[in-house]
Amino acid sequence: MDVVNLITGIVENHQIWAYIIILFGMVIEGEVTAISAGILTHLGVLSFPVALVFIFLGGLGKTILGYALGQYLHRRFNSNKFFMYVKKKVESVVPRFKEKPFWSIFISKFIIGANHLVILYSGYEGVNYRKYLKAEILATAIWAPTVLSLGYFFSYTALQVSRDIWQFSMIVLILFILFVAFDKLAGILYEFFEEYKNGRKN
Repeated sequence: MDVVNLITGIVENHQIWAYIIILFGMVIEGEVTAISAGILTHLGVLSFPVALVFIFLGGLGKTILGYALGQYLHRRFNSNKFFMYVKKKVESVVPRFKEKPFWSIFISKFIIGANHLVILYSGYEGVNYRKYLKAEILATAIWAPTVLSLGYFFSYTALQVSRDIWQFSMIVLILFILFVAFDKLAGILYEFFEEYKNGRKN
C-alpha cells in the first residue's frame, strides 16, 4: 500500500484536527508528537512553519500547566511519598537542580522522560517563575525545530527505502528507537559528568 497516498488522504481531509492533536499531544508527550508532525510535513500534508507554531504553543501550555499543577500538589500533598520519588528522580537526572535550576530545567528538555518530572517538580519546589519560564521557552525554541526536523528526516529516509506502509512504519520505528537510545546514552553520560564534577568539588 502506498504510504503517501494513505496518510495524505486521511490528514488532508482533517488538517485542522491534525494541528489540534499536535497542540494537545505536546502537553502529554512531546517527542512522539513532534516527530509525527515532522513526518507529516515531509509528506506535504502539514505546513512546517504552522506545525512548528502549534508545537511551540503546546510546549508552552505544558510549561504553564505543569508548573501550576506542581504548586497545587505542593499545597495538597506536601511530603507525599510520590514526590519523594520525583525528587530522587529529578536529582538523579539533573543533580545540580537546587544550585542551578535554570540550566537544569533547560537541559531536562533534551532528556526524554525528564522534562515532565522537572516541570512538575519546579512548581512543587516553587522555583522562581520568571527564571523557570525563561529556561523553558529558550529550551523549547531550540528543541521544537530540532525534533520536528528529525521527524522530517525520518520520513525522508524511510521513503528512500520503501513506500509500503508497513515497511515505512518499521523504518521510522527503528529510527525512533535509535534516537531514544542515543538520547538515553547522552542523559547517562550527563549524569556521570555531573557526579564526577560534584565528586571533585567534595
